[in-house]
Amino acid sequence: MGGTTTISVGSDGVAIITIINPPANSLSFDVLNSLKESFDQALQRDDVKAIVVTGAKGKFSGGFDLNVLGGLREGKGRSKHGCESVHILSNTMETARKPSVAAIDGVALGGGLEVAMACNARISTSTTQLGLPELQLGIIPGGGGTQRLPRLVGLTKALEMMLTSKPVHGEEAHNLGLVDAIVPRDELLENARQKALDIYARRKPWVSSLYRTDKIEPLGEAREILNFARAQARKQAPNLQHPHVCIDVIEEGIVSGPHAGILKESDAFQVLLKTDICKSLVHLFFAQCGTTKVPGVTDLGLKPKQIRTVAIVGGGLMGSGIATALILNGYQVFLKEVNQKFLDAGLGRVKVNLTSSVKKGKLTKEKFEKTISRITGVLDYESFKDVDMVIEAVVDNVSLKQEIFSDLEKYCSPNCILVSNTSTIDLNLIGEKTKSHDRIIGAHFFSPALVMPLLEIVRTTKTSPQTVVDLLDVAKKIRKTPVVVGNRTGFAVNRMFFPYTQAALLLVERGAGVYNIDRAITKFGMPMGPFRLCDHVGFVVAVASGTQFVYSFPERTYKSMLIPLMQEDKRAGETTRKGFYLYNDKCKASPDREIKKYIKKAREISGISVEPELRKLSDNDIIEMVFFPVVNEACRVYAEGIAVKAADLDIAGVMGMGFPPYRGGIMFWGDSVGSKYIYERLNEWSKLYGDFFKPCDYLAQRAALGAPLSSPLDQTKSRL
Repeated sequence: MGGTTTISVGSDGVAIITIINPPANSLSFDVLNSLKESFDQALQRDDVKAIVVTGAKGKFSGGFDLNVLGGLREGKGRSKHGCESVHILSNTMETARKPSVAAIDGVALGGGLEVAMACNARISTSTTQLGLPELQLGIIPGGGGTQRLPRLVGLTKALEMMLTSKPVHGEEAHNLGLVDAIVPRDELLENARQKALDIYARRKPWVSSLYRTDKIEPLGEAREILNFARAQARKQAPNLQHPHVCIDVIEEGIVSGPHAGILKESDAFQVLLKTDICKSLVHLFFAQCGTTKVPGVTDLGLKPKQIRTVAIVGGGLMGSGIATALILNGYQVFLKEVNQKFLDAGLGRVKVNLTSSVKKGKLTKEKFEKTISRITGVLDYESFKDVDMVIEAVVDNVSLKQEIFSDLEKYCSPNCILVSNTSTIDLNLIGEKTKSHDRIIGAHFFSPALVMPLLEIVRTTKTSPQTVVDLLDVAKKIRKTPVVVGNRTGFAVNRMFFPYTQAALLLVERGAGVYNIDRAITKFGMPMGPFRLCDHVGFVVAVASGTQFVYSFPERTYKSMLIPLMQEDKRAGETTRKGFYLYNDKCKASPDREIKKYIKKAREISGISVEPELRKLSDNDIIEMVFFPVVNEACRVYAEGIAVKAADLDIAGVMGMGFPPYRGGIMFWGDSVGSKYIYERLNEWSKLYGDFFKPCDYLAQRAALGAPLSSPLDQTKSRL
């Protein structure tokens, strides 16, 4: 897999072993074998007193190369006692007769931190990130991390770091005892050399992390902490088993000793590697890395323009959230509203967002003042003449957006990028009255804009590659994951998921229970069922969005009267405390018996009778009848070229709609179920309940061939 280590010995007798595998000095079989060879050489040389391990070019190690996991699944890199890394860290490094010190800069994550913990001491810079994020890949640390981290930082903090996959920075790592000293970057190697010599001369303790006991609580107290962690894991991730495996492995080390813990860790690691959850999460990792690679755009050698100043039209919840994300990341922002009252409200929302960050400890008071100074409220377009980008964030009203874009073309410079935050409307329609089609682009933020990680970048056939590259750069700087999609109603996320609610409405009007559906869908792993989601976004938004799909895809949309009937009684979801659920002051939802009367009336208006078989649907039937239409629509989106890669749709569904990541995304999950099975079920339902369930041509073709849904498309296909 590439990568190596180098060894150099100074006149002071310290051997410097450097990990080299750019860009993140990841660990591969080659690197591990080279690390062992370098250590063996240092141990055999008489002129070497001590060893310092570091990484090239300011990065210690970002952990195992994920491509290695495929080999490990097939049994490569495993000896009779477990993974090769365990033996190199435990038998070569930790038990070496010469002391070793890790000189850590940049990152020490996963296997990288495990290498550092196998050394006798660790010295770090203040900005270094240290952590064991393996659980976010469906596995556990496999190089002794479950045993060494608790002994260095204590059981409670070690559980938190592993179960949340959140790293700590150098200063916190020092306070915890994970590193022994914090030094400036230019003094790192020198301090590490001296530390190694001090240990060699017994001026400093010669300690093995694996045999530390001072941070481990007595057995009874430790078991209480572990059981609390199990309860939290069951509550927060009821469908996942690997967090419990991690806790069990840690407990084994505490009860039976670290060597027993390491053996159990190694066995558990190998088992988890082969699970569907691991395969799904690793797929998503690579999918997320690939979203910024857009054929015909990012391969042209274009450099992003410097965007420093951004104007936002509309200071509502979305506009103020976008403004906050921008100013937090160094952009100067003009926020425009139609009158002073609305402007004050918009600026107030930005201030509330920042104040919340201060209360949570994410923002200092000094940084708060600097950040809030980057936003200016305006009531006209005069300040727009020198901005680099404008983001329109008003309500999804075609005529209003057309008017705004006409004004923007008049007031902004010819090089200014014109962005719409629309969630469904055709960008060609929005820019119909302008001549600036090459610099018009969509930036669909998801609510709440400050929190949600996805940014759907929508391009038309006329949008220039340079404009796409520029917006990709902005996405990176405001820490959003971008997915570039084509321009058609609903784009990718909303387009794929419009059948989600419509399928649920169809089932309810034919006999299924509202709350049974929501319960089954949340058990599957969605954050909310379709009816709870309707309440959350509000009926006004749901109807407006649904209308767009009815207009664009009339042959396959399900037209329900249920929500309009509820609106007539002033039910609109959470905002009115009544929707499909009732809500208290804290927005806690509870079922409402009155829903039955609206369902009955909707059936009467539509002339629908109750289907006995739909009243007794199992959870699995509900999941299939709600999500197979979503898979079907995702296939259409992919076949039409709205998305460049099927994996982009997986990321879009997970980050935009909360599709459970451990299922790998909507297309990946569809492949795990099988194209033939999905096609047959949809075909069966379409005969019973109409064209809403009719399989699309692409799905039919995949099923006939027995091929995966995510097969690569012809890249010459025109993009919408």
